[in-house]
Amino acid sequence: MIRMSWARAASVEETLALWAASLREIKKRIRPLFTQERATNAGLFLEGLLGDEQRKTGWMRAEAAGDPGPWRQQAILGRGDWDADALRDIVRDYVIEHLADDDAVLVIDETGFLKQGKASCGVARQYTGSA
Repeated sequence: MIRMSWARAASVEETLALWAASLREIKKRIRPLFTQERATNAGLFLEGLLGDEQRKTGWMRAEAAGDPGPWRQQAILGRGDWDADALRDIVRDYVIEHLADDDAVLVIDETGFLKQGKASCGVARQYTGSA
């Protein structure tokens, strides 16, 4: 679906519609990995990661999802019982289906963000690749 927007000049509205449809498709694919409630929370977690907030803290993701606190979002990562290998396989299959090309090159840059401030946890100098 996303590749269609690259094949021709698409309007912003068409591109957003394609991205929304792609997000719905990936949420549908990952749903069987979770119980019904956790699948809903996993979808909200994914939407939060893709949201426009500059920082993606648990509290900010929870607020974007309409939750009073980060507990539902954190439960997916820490207390949820789901198959991480199956999720990896689903994501890999999706990427191959939508982005694969004989001339393609995949570059992964885990640069990270520089920490700033004096009162936050983990603000000591760290290797991030961008420092």
